[in-house]
Amino acid sequence: MRGKLVVGNWKMNGGLAANAALLGDLVGGWEGKPGRQVAVCVPYPYLVQAQAALQATPIAWGAQDVSEHASGAYTGEVSAGMLAEFGCRYAIVGHSERRQFFGDTDAIVAAKAKAALGAGLTPIVCVGELLSEREAGTTDAVVLRQLDAVLGVLGADATRIVVAYEPVWAIGTGRTATPDQAQAVHATLRARLVKAGAGDIALLYGGSVKADNAAALFGRSDIDGGLIGGASLKAADFLGIARA
Repeated sequence: MRGKLVVGNWKMNGGLAANAALLGDLVGGWEGKPGRQVAVCVPYPYLVQAQAALQATPIAWGAQDVSEHASGAYTGEVSAGMLAEFGCRYAIVGHSERRQFFGDTDAIVAAKAKAALGAGLTPIVCVGELLSEREAGTTDAVVLRQLDAVLGVLGADATRIVVAYEPVWAIGTGRTATPDQAQAVHATLRARLVKAGAGDIALLYGGSVKADNAAALFGRSDIDGGLIGGASLKAADFLGIARA
């Protein structure tokens, strides 16, 4: 169901001591508010640490990826069922870094989303365009192609996902889509989701979100929160975004 959601994506960062301090600061600083959910997606080795620190708090946790396979000879992969055993609520699928560096295609992203749902997880399905695609005027075509691949596989289960729009040119670059630019793409995605019977799911924005621009982005009608990268590694910054 649609609601306000802010998710931290730690990416390949962290360590036991640093994580303990960060998680402790998040627990101490987030009071929890009705209709607002906060979560962190941590590297696989730290899921047990996140579970121990967060299980009695209003903060949820999840993983940054998940295998499309349930089990078998897939060395290095982690299944959705394994993530569920660590209490994960969310699994990010289709992040641009997975698409760019690890070859995740639209079809693989759809299969991962389906696998996550099968284990009771909520997949956060990422879509977004390259700078060259935005400059060529093909943003809508790109993000709708990526979304349609997932909708075609999930069918009615699409009502159980979260979608995150992350323009690739704004991830880790310090560049951020303006609220108008972000809202325009979110409106396009929302219209497609409505057509698929999933118009009431949360749509997040990601791409150099900070405490000082979060309120302007989250105030737009089709932006329900954010998928936060670098700023999620500092408790004060992440909490500032969550409070926005």
